[in-house]
Amino acid sequence: METSSAVVDRMLVVIFDTETKAYEGKKTLLGLESEGSIVVFAYAVIGKNAQGDVTFKQSDDPGPLGTLVGTALGSMIGLLGGPVGVGIGAATGLIAGTIADLSNARVGDDFVDDVAKKLTPGKYAVIAEIQENWTTPVDTRMEAIGGTVFRRALSEVEDTVNAEDIAAMKADIAQLKAEHAKARADRKAKLQEKINELDSKIQARLEKAKERRQAAEQRARAKVAILKAQVADLKARAAQAGDVIPD
Repeated sequence: METSSAVVDRMLVVIFDTETKAYEGKKTLLGLESEGSIVVFAYAVIGKNAQGDVTFKQSDDPGPLGTLVGTALGSMIGLLGGPVGVGIGAATGLIAGTIADLSNARVGDDFVDDVAKKLTPGKYAVIAEIQENWTTPVDTRMEAIGGTVFRRALSEVEDTVNAEDIAAMKADIAQLKAEHAKARADRKAKLQEKINELDSKIQARLEKAKERRQAAEQRARAKVAILKAQVADLKARAAQAGDVIPD
């Protein structure tokens, strides 16, 4: 198993043979956070039924990160569910829109494939977005209760649009405008319609990029709040025990 001394935000998936074991895994995960070994930003327990559909079992109560909508964790669940699994979010309110967008999950498709192959019908999983600086605590505890651990560092959130696509559309607009200036009256309306359509697409992409940046900034602030709360809790417990935790 991987070990590292660097603090990293990761997608963690631990697969179990039974639902009972999965809930034990969830309890273990939260216990590790209570000990200060990891930080849990969000988690969920899911299962795969006999038909191969992903079923949502449980998640953390809405906290600083809110629901799982638009988060890496929510996207990961949607990807594991596929076209059918995505539908579970309609009832839970946790998965919506473009949930199967791999870029939102911030992990590679190979990671999703590896997890999906292991999460066969009848099995369950604890999925969490965590921060850890050492993998051994999670690995040893989860393996001891029969869990198979998958983890992947989360990639940086894309906060820019595809510059090449936009440049291409702008080039098309320039060409259309050049034609529009020379076109006959009956042709000008059709050219203007195409110009307006391309301009709308550019604006939509820019707006989507802006929304994603704002959502990423909001989640980053929420994570800082979670980290501060955990440090404060550890200091309070250490003070009660007569220990000192440095800043």
